[in-house]
Amino acid sequence: MLQSPQSEGATGGYAPLFARAQQIPEFFWVSLKYFNLYRIAVAATFLITTEIYGDSLTLGSHRLEVFRAVSACYLGLGVVLHVVMRNLRDFFNLQLSVHVGIDIFALTLLMYASSGLRSGLGVMLLISLTASALVAPRRLTFLYAALAAIALLIEQTYWVLAFDFPTANYLGPGLLAIGCFVTAGVTGQLAQRMVANETLARQRGRELQMQMRVNQLVLEDMHDGVLVLDPDGRVVQSNPHAVHLLGGKPVRGVELDRLLRGFGERWSQWRATAGRRSETAVFEVSARGRDLRVRLLEAGTEEEYTVAFLEDTTELREQAEQLKLAALGRLTANIAHEIRNPLSAISHAAELLDEEERAADRLRLTRIIGDNTRRLERLVSDVLQLNRRDRISTERVNLNRTLAEFVEEYAGNESVAIERFALECAREVYVHFDRGHLRQVLWNLVRNAVRHASQRPGSIRLALRAYGNQVELSVVDDGPGVAKAHQPQLFEPFFTTSSSGTGLGLYLARELCAANRARLEYVSDDRGAHFRIVCEEAAFA
Repeated sequence: MLQSPQSEGATGGYAPLFARAQQIPEFFWVSLKYFNLYRIAVAATFLITTEIYGDSLTLGSHRLEVFRAVSACYLGLGVVLHVVMRNLRDFFNLQLSVHVGIDIFALTLLMYASSGLRSGLGVMLLISLTASALVAPRRLTFLYAALAAIALLIEQTYWVLAFDFPTANYLGPGLLAIGCFVTAGVTGQLAQRMVANETLARQRGRELQMQMRVNQLVLEDMHDGVLVLDPDGRVVQSNPHAVHLLGGKPVRGVELDRLLRGFGERWSQWRATAGRRSETAVFEVSARGRDLRVRLLEAGTEEEYTVAFLEDTTELREQAEQLKLAALGRLTANIAHEIRNPLSAISHAAELLDEEERAADRLRLTRIIGDNTRRLERLVSDVLQLNRRDRISTERVNLNRTLAEFVEEYAGNESVAIERFALECAREVYVHFDRGHLRQVLWNLVRNAVRHASQRPGSIRLALRAYGNQVELSVVDDGPGVAKAHQPQLFEPFFTTSSSGTGLGLYLARELCAANRARLEYVSDDRGAHFRIVCEEAAFA
């Protein structure tokens, strides 16, 4: 922050008198320049007045020649100080002290030459002290007041001793000396507050300028278009990407409805809902053969401006298509690799089957062919399920009832003792989910749990919990769990630790959850494997 001569208390003291000026505000030097111009004008006025009117105006009534000589010297010193100050912008406190010292000395001599305090020139010391207190440190301000008070008392003492003036005449100089201290103190306090406020205003101005610059850089570099609209839908401000999306021509002052087909109707509807304009409006329009997603947000200003964000959904769809094609290429390569092994085993077993004559060997080879054929069938089935992930038929599902029905179905179809399952449901919970997808996800998770869990009753737990609007469905077994080295690869396609598995079960389960706006995650507990589905609870119908 900018430090001024007034901020001497910030570090426990102020800069020494002869130290070089550090970060002196420019307006301090401007004030000192005007202070010196005032000095030159006063000295020139005194000199010209005495040359024209002599001592008839009480100026120089005691010693006219001394008054003229002091005025001339005062004028000359003012000119010299002006030249020095213009060429030497350093040692501010020292220069200020020289200015004030010359004022006190010169005005005291002018008072003496004009018959003392009754000439009225003593009041001009208050003007000098006030001007210096605006820019001087507090201690220097009181030093100047003390010097002025001493000069007043010395001048009065001269008249008492030299001309036997009554001592009662000390009252006037004494009151003026007190006025010097009061003026210096009050003006210094007000000046300190003024400097602090101006310094704060300058700092806030720099921060605002920096913030505006940062905001401008962010807007210019954003990949989304940003527009500021007035209440009539005209563009007030825009970033370069918005101009590019709207055709590349200047758009300031143009109604956005003329640039985006179908925008005007949506804009009117949104503006009509005055009580709900704080909500964000999102819709899609067309421009130059491209689809744009428009998001409107009330700026909250007195001018009722609106911020519109433009997003090129055509480009996003193209990028998503490229990612899908790349993922499909990797998936196809993995599928080809996974199919090759069982096909090789089937082919080799078929060749050996022709050569074998013993029934036992023929039975073993037939079993190999059957196992690999079923493995290929599961692989094809999983791939087909993956292909159906985008075909969603979401409905409001009662998880409590669905879980109970699923456990009975799985235990009957897979010949698993139903006592091995334990259901934990705190309360009735509804979610939005595709029933077929939910069944497939649970089937994959429970199949893994059955494979690794013990045979004890309740070794497989299906726990349902709801916190606020969030639902957690956990499938937990009491088996050895997943090794920490394998946990990062759990949901990767074709990763499996089972020789008979396809490695697509967990990957497919996670994809189906994502398609239903849910999240499947593995929770690393101390014992057993713990898979958790997290989704939002459905509102009451």
